[in-house]
Amino acid sequence: MQYVWFIWSLILLALWGLVYLLKKDARKEMLKMSWITMPFGLTEPLFVPEYWHPPSLFDLAIQTGFDIESLIFSFAIGGIGTVLYNLIFKRRYVKIPHSERSHKRHSLHVYILFVPVLVFAGFSLFTELNHIYCGILAMFIGGLATLYCRPDLKGKIWVGGILFTVLYFVYFGSILPFYPDYVALYWNLENLTHILILGIPIEELLFAFTFGMYWSGLYEHLYWQKLMKPIVIT
Repeated sequence: MQYVWFIWSLILLALWGLVYLLKKDARKEMLKMSWITMPFGLTEPLFVPEYWHPPSLFDLAIQTGFDIESLIFSFAIGGIGTVLYNLIFKRRYVKIPHSERSHKRHSLHVYILFVPVLVFAGFSLFTELNHIYCGILAMFIGGLATLYCRPDLKGKIWVGGILFTVLYFVYFGSILPFYPDYVALYWNLENLTHILILGIPIEELLFAFTFGMYWSGLYEHLYWQKLMKPIVIT
């Protein structure tokens, strides 16, 4: 099982590459958000071995807490999570005019972008919660905070969370028929809820939902974009 995590991360990267090749109009957003998400892979020491302890290339995860797979994984989910809703519902971006940016609800724009970081830091420093729960709460609260500035993204944020959860469920479930003991061996289930859904720890699905929820609206919030249906010329 030494290379399962590596192969698993490459499968997700291949999916990213397929979307990138087929959807030219999504490439800019995918690249921007993937590069922004990739450094979060460097937080892996917060989760290894507290949350899980997977075998990794060169045994980096066990020896250092860091691993190459987490960087690949973070890069891939950043781009996919950003454009998944748009691809399914055929939406495109348009710039929010400066006249709209002066609205009262945007006065906390910059501060709200930092809500997940502050929430994660607060729970990590002042509670004994496993860091996976700190991350889940941080992204969930970050998604709710985004709605204050961007109520127009309400549908995308909630539906985006559901869509990414479904995708992640299929992705995670794809490995279990080949390695049915993988979760039992490498997740520290004694530190978690012990709730498994078809063999998948519920923490993984909560992570997927809150990540999809927050990340699906982050590009629009960060770069002052809004969604539009494509104009059909008849």
